[in-house]
Amino acid sequence: MAIKTSSLAKGSTNAENNPPNRKDLIQALSTYAQPNHKKALVQVSNTFIPYISLWALMIYTVVQGFSVWITLVLSVAAAAFLVRLFVLFHDCCHGAFFPWRTGNRLFGYVAGILTFTPFEDWQRTHVIHHANSGDLDNRGDGDVWTLTVAEYLSASRPKRFAYRVFRNPLVLFSITPLVLFLIVHRFPSPGAKKRENFSVIFTNVAIAALIIVMSMTLGFQNYLLIQFPTILVAASIGTWLFYVQHQYEDVYWARNGDWDLTRSGLEGSSYYQMPAALQWLAGNIGLHHIHHVRANIPNYNLQRCYNEIPALQAVTPLTLRKSFQSLWLNLWDEDEQKLVSFRSIRRMPRKNAMHKQNINT
Repeated sequence: MAIKTSSLAKGSTNAENNPPNRKDLIQALSTYAQPNHKKALVQVSNTFIPYISLWALMIYTVVQGFSVWITLVLSVAAAAFLVRLFVLFHDCCHGAFFPWRTGNRLFGYVAGILTFTPFEDWQRTHVIHHANSGDLDNRGDGDVWTLTVAEYLSASRPKRFAYRVFRNPLVLFSITPLVLFLIVHRFPSPGAKKRENFSVIFTNVAIAALIIVMSMTLGFQNYLLIQFPTILVAASIGTWLFYVQHQYEDVYWARNGDWDLTRSGLEGSSYYQMPAALQWLAGNIGLHHIHHVRANIPNYNLQRCYNEIPALQAVTPLTLRKSFQSLWLNLWDEDEQKLVSFRSIRRMPRKNAMHKQNINT
C-alpha cells in the first residue's frame, strides 16, 4: 500500500525517504483514543440484540420444522453479526472499548464465549502480532504463515507441499478457520501463563455448559444445525478480513534491522475500503492502518480519525475488487519488495536459493 504523502499536514513528500514522525503522529491520534461508554453500549445493543434475535428465529424455524434452507439463510445473517461481535471483543483486548478495564475484561469474556475465543489468551498473542507485524525476522505469532521466495525454493519437498496446501484459498478460508476456532483455541497458546490458562479453561467450560443446555432443550443435532454454519461462515469471514489486512501486493515487510514500526502500520496494514453496510458490520476494521499505528483507538472513532488526519488519508485504499487478487499472492519477494504468486517463481532455480536466503538473513 503506497503512501502518497508523509506529512501530518497537507502536502506531498516521499514517505519512504521521509516517513511521518511517529511521536507527532501518535500525539495527533491521542484525541481519538478515548473510549466512550455510551457509544460502547450502543454498539453492544445493536450487535447483541440482532444476534440473539436471529438465534431465536433459527430456534423457531428448527422447532417448527421449517425448511433447513431458511435456517441456513438466517445463520449467514447471524454470522455477520458474530463477526461484528468479534470486532468489539478485539477492541476489549486492546482496552479500547469501554473506559474501564473491568468492563473490557467482563465483556471480553462474554464475547469470547460466543466467538469460541478465550479472551486473555487471545489478547496476549494479538499483542505479539502488533509488536512484530511486518518483521520478517519475527514471524509466526498471530499472523498468516508466510515464506519468502528464497525460503520456499530452498525448503524440502514436504514443506513446500504443506505450504501450498495451507495457502490454497479453499483450505485457508474453510478448514483453517474451523481448526483455529474449534480446536486451537481450546488449548493455551505457547508461553501462556496463569491468567491466560484460566481464560482458556473458563471459556471451554462455559462453551461446554452452553452446548449441554442447548442439547437438552433443543437437541444436539438441532443445536449443530444452528451453531456450525454460523461459526463456519463467521470464522471464514473473519479469517479473510485478517488475511487481507496484511496480505496484499505492496504490503510492507522488512528484516528486523530495517523494520520501522510506523511504516509497518501505515504500509503493512491495509485500508480496506468497503461499502458502508459492510464497513458497519466489520466494525470499521478495514481502517486497519490506523489501528496498527495506535491500537487503543475504539472502532467507533476510527472513521472520524481518518476523516480528520490527512496523513492517514494518504494511503492507497485496497478495494474489494483488488483485494481478491491477493488470494494468489503467496510469497514475499525480498528483491522486488512485494508479494508474488507461485506461478511467478515457477522457472526460478532452487540451487541458489539457500545462498540467497543466507545473504538476506
